[in-house]
Amino acid sequence: MFAVCPCARFQLSPKESHLKAAKRILKYLKGTTIVGLWYPSHSPIHLVGYSDSDFVGCKLDRKSTSGTCHRLSSSLISWHNKKQACVALSTTEAEYIAAGSCYAQILWIKQQLEDFELKVRKVPLLCDNTSAINLIKYQVQHSRKKQHHFIRDHASHGDCEVKFIATERQPTDFFTKPFPKDRFFFLRNELGILDLQTLS
Repeated sequence: MFAVCPCARFQLSPKESHLKAAKRILKYLKGTTIVGLWYPSHSPIHLVGYSDSDFVGCKLDRKSTSGTCHRLSSSLISWHNKKQACVALSTTEAEYIAAGSCYAQILWIKQQLEDFELKVRKVPLLCDNTSAINLIKYQVQHSRKKQHHFIRDHASHGDCEVKFIATERQPTDFFTKPFPKDRFFFLRNELGILDLQTLS
Protein backbone atom coordinates (compact mmCIF):
# COMPACT_ATOMS: atom_id res chain seq x y z
CA MET A 1 0.00 0.00 0.00
CA PHE A 2 2.80 2.43 0.87
CA ALA A 3 4.40 1.92 -2.55
CA VAL A 4 1.14 1.98 -4.52
CA CYS A 5 -0.12 5.32 -3.15
CA PRO A 6 2.85 7.46 -4.33
CA CYS A 7 2.73 5.76 -7.75
CA ALA A 8 -0.99 6.52 -8.04
CA ARG A 9 -0.28 10.25 -7.58
CA PHE A 10 1.72 10.28 -10.81
CA GLN A 11 -0.54 8.18 -13.04
CA LEU A 12 -1.46 11.20 -15.21
CA SER A 13 2.17 12.04 -15.98
CA PRO A 14 4.35 9.02 -15.09
CA LYS A 15 8.10 8.91 -15.52
CA GLU A 16 10.42 5.96 -16.04
CA SER A 17 11.09 5.79 -12.28
CA HIS A 18 7.36 5.28 -11.66
CA LEU A 19 7.26 2.45 -14.20
CA LYS A 20 10.17 0.76 -12.41
CA ALA A 21 8.37 1.12 -9.07
CA ALA A 22 5.15 -0.31 -10.55
CA LYS A 23 7.08 -3.33 -11.89
CA ARG A 24 8.57 -3.94 -8.43
CA ILE A 25 5.07 -3.83 -6.91
CA LEU A 26 3.80 -6.37 -9.44
CA LYS A 27 6.83 -8.59 -8.79
CA TYR A 28 6.10 -8.49 -5.04
CA LEU A 29 2.42 -9.37 -5.62
CA LYS A 30 3.35 -12.28 -7.88
CA GLY A 31 5.67 -13.67 -5.20
CA THR A 32 3.14 -13.36 -2.36
CA THR A 33 0.03 -15.08 -3.72
CA ILE A 34 -0.03 -17.40 -0.69
CA VAL A 35 0.11 -14.51 1.80
CA GLY A 36 -3.14 -13.19 3.23
CA LEU A 37 -5.12 -12.04 6.25
CA TRP A 38 -5.95 -14.62 8.91
CA TYR A 39 -9.30 -14.41 10.71
CA PRO A 40 -9.46 -17.06 13.46
CA SER A 41 -12.91 -18.04 14.74
CA HIS A 42 -14.10 -17.86 18.35
CA SER A 43 -11.94 -14.85 19.27
CA PRO A 44 -13.15 -12.40 21.93
CA ILE A 45 -14.41 -9.05 20.61
CA HIS A 46 -11.74 -6.44 21.28
CA LEU A 47 -11.35 -3.38 19.04
CA VAL A 48 -8.06 -1.45 18.84
CA GLY A 49 -7.07 1.46 16.58
CA TYR A 50 -3.53 2.47 15.59
CA SER A 51 -2.55 5.81 14.07
CA ASP A 52 0.73 7.11 12.70
CA SER A 53 2.03 9.75 10.35
CA ASP A 54 5.18 10.62 8.51
CA PHE A 55 6.14 14.30 8.49
CA VAL A 56 6.43 16.12 5.16
CA GLY A 57 6.49 12.79 3.37
CA CYS A 58 5.71 14.40 0.01
CA LYS A 59 8.57 16.67 -1.06
CA LEU A 60 6.47 18.32 -3.79
CA ASP A 61 3.73 19.92 -1.66
CA ARG A 62 5.20 19.38 1.86
CA LYS A 63 2.14 17.41 2.99
CA SER A 64 2.32 14.51 5.45
CA THR A 65 0.70 11.09 5.11
CA SER A 66 -1.64 9.52 7.65
CA GLY A 67 -1.63 5.79 8.20
CA THR A 68 -4.22 4.01 10.33
CA CYS A 69 -5.37 0.48 10.96
CA HIS A 70 -7.91 -1.24 13.18
CA ARG A 71 -7.93 -4.71 14.69
CA LEU A 72 -10.90 -6.67 15.91
CA SER A 73 -9.50 -9.28 18.30
CA SER A 74 -6.20 -10.14 16.61
CA SER A 75 -7.46 -9.63 13.04
CA LEU A 76 -6.88 -6.65 10.78
CA ILE A 77 -10.27 -5.32 9.60
CA SER A 78 -9.54 -1.79 8.38
CA TRP A 79 -6.52 0.14 7.14
CA HIS A 80 -5.71 3.21 5.09
CA ASN A 81 -2.91 5.43 3.86
CA LYS A 82 -3.84 8.96 2.80
CA LYS A 83 -2.08 12.23 2.17
CA GLN A 84 -3.32 14.88 4.61
CA ALA A 85 -5.41 17.75 3.24
CA CYS A 86 -3.36 20.52 4.86
CA VAL A 87 0.34 21.13 5.46
CA ALA A 88 1.24 20.16 9.03
CA LEU A 89 3.60 22.57 10.77
CA SER A 90 5.07 19.93 13.12
CA THR A 91 5.21 16.20 13.74
CA THR A 92 2.72 16.73 16.58
CA GLU A 93 0.17 18.27 14.25
CA ALA A 94 0.69 15.55 11.61
CA GLU A 95 0.16 12.84 14.24
CA TYR A 96 -2.86 14.73 15.65
CA ILE A 97 -4.53 14.80 12.23
CA ALA A 98 -3.80 11.09 11.73
CA ALA A 99 -5.35 10.31 15.13
CA GLY A 100 -8.48 12.23 14.12
CA SER A 101 -8.81 10.14 10.99
CA CYS A 102 -8.28 6.95 12.99
CA TYR A 103 -10.88 7.98 15.53
CA ALA A 104 -13.52 8.75 12.90
CA GLN A 105 -13.09 5.19 11.65
CA ILE A 106 -13.35 3.82 15.21
CA LEU A 107 -16.73 5.52 15.60
CA TRP A 108 -17.96 4.01 12.32
CA ILE A 109 -16.76 0.49 13.27
CA LYS A 110 -18.38 0.81 16.71
CA GLN A 111 -21.67 1.72 15.04
CA GLN A 112 -21.41 -1.31 12.75
CA LEU A 113 -20.75 -3.59 15.73
CA GLU A 114 -23.73 -2.14 17.59
CA ASP A 115 -25.93 -3.04 14.61
CA PHE A 116 -24.93 -6.65 15.37
CA GLU A 117 -25.61 -6.08 19.09
CA LEU A 118 -21.90 -6.10 19.96
CA LYS A 119 -20.98 -3.24 22.26
CA VAL A 120 -17.40 -2.07 22.83
CA ARG A 121 -16.39 0.78 25.13
CA LYS A 122 -13.11 2.56 25.80
CA VAL A 123 -11.56 1.58 22.47
CA PRO A 124 -7.76 2.04 22.72
CA LEU A 125 -6.32 4.39 20.10
CA LEU A 126 -2.56 3.79 20.07
CA CYS A 127 -0.22 6.58 18.97
CA ASP A 128 3.58 6.86 19.25
CA ASN A 129 3.75 10.65 19.71
CA THR A 130 3.36 11.84 23.33
CA SER A 131 2.84 15.48 22.30
CA ALA A 132 -0.11 14.53 20.09
CA ILE A 133 -1.54 12.39 22.92
CA ASN A 134 -1.29 15.34 25.35
CA LEU A 135 -2.94 17.61 22.78
CA ILE A 136 -5.87 15.18 22.58
CA LYS A 137 -6.15 14.39 26.30
CA TYR A 138 -5.73 17.83 27.82
CA GLN A 139 -6.92 21.37 27.21
CA VAL A 140 -3.67 22.33 25.51
CA GLN A 141 -3.87 25.58 23.56
CA HIS A 142 -2.99 25.07 19.91
CA SER A 143 -3.82 27.34 17.00
CA ARG A 144 -5.07 24.49 14.81
CA LYS A 145 -6.51 22.03 17.29
CA LYS A 146 -10.10 22.81 16.23
CA GLN A 147 -9.66 20.43 13.28
CA HIS A 148 -10.07 17.39 15.49
CA HIS A 149 -11.41 18.68 18.79
CA PHE A 150 -14.07 15.94 18.65
CA ILE A 151 -11.45 13.31 19.57
CA ARG A 152 -11.00 14.78 23.04
CA ASP A 153 -14.77 15.25 23.48
CA HIS A 154 -15.55 11.64 22.63
CA ALA A 155 -12.61 10.38 24.69
CA SER A 156 -14.07 12.15 27.72
CA HIS A 157 -17.38 10.30 27.13
CA GLY A 158 -15.71 6.90 27.27
CA ASP A 159 -15.78 6.11 23.54
CA CYS A 160 -12.02 6.10 23.16
CA GLU A 161 -8.88 5.92 25.27
CA VAL A 162 -5.75 7.39 23.69
CA LYS A 163 -2.63 5.47 24.71
CA PHE A 164 1.07 5.49 23.91
CA ILE A 165 2.75 2.74 21.92
CA ALA A 166 6.50 2.53 21.35
CA THR A 167 7.55 3.36 17.78
CA GLU A 168 9.22 -0.02 17.26
CA ARG A 169 5.89 -1.72 18.10
CA GLN A 170 3.75 0.61 15.96
CA PRO A 171 2.27 -1.51 13.12
CA THR A 172 1.01 1.48 11.11
CA ASP A 173 4.60 2.45 10.32
CA PHE A 174 4.00 -0.17 7.62
CA PHE A 175 1.67 2.27 5.81
CA THR A 176 3.69 5.48 6.05
CA LYS A 177 7.39 4.69 5.60
CA PRO A 178 9.69 2.46 3.55
CA PHE A 179 11.62 -0.21 5.47
CA PRO A 180 14.42 -2.70 4.89
CA LYS A 181 13.35 -6.29 4.26
CA ASP A 182 13.61 -7.62 7.84
CA ARG A 183 11.57 -4.79 9.36
CA PHE A 184 9.04 -4.99 6.53
CA PHE A 185 8.37 -8.70 7.13
CA PHE A 186 8.25 -8.19 10.90
CA LEU A 187 5.55 -5.50 10.60
CA ARG A 188 3.66 -7.56 8.02
CA ASN A 189 3.49 -10.45 10.48
CA GLU A 190 2.49 -8.11 13.32
CA LEU A 191 -0.51 -7.00 11.25
CA GLY A 192 -1.63 -10.60 10.85
CA ILE A 193 -0.64 -10.86 7.19
CA LEU A 194 0.66 -14.42 7.18
CA ASP A 195 1.73 -17.28 4.92
CA LEU A 196 -1.60 -19.13 4.77
CA GLN A 197 0.03 -22.41 3.71
CA THR A 198 1.67 -22.74 7.11
CA LEU A 199 -1.73 -22.31 8.82
CA SER A 200 -3.69 -24.87 6.81
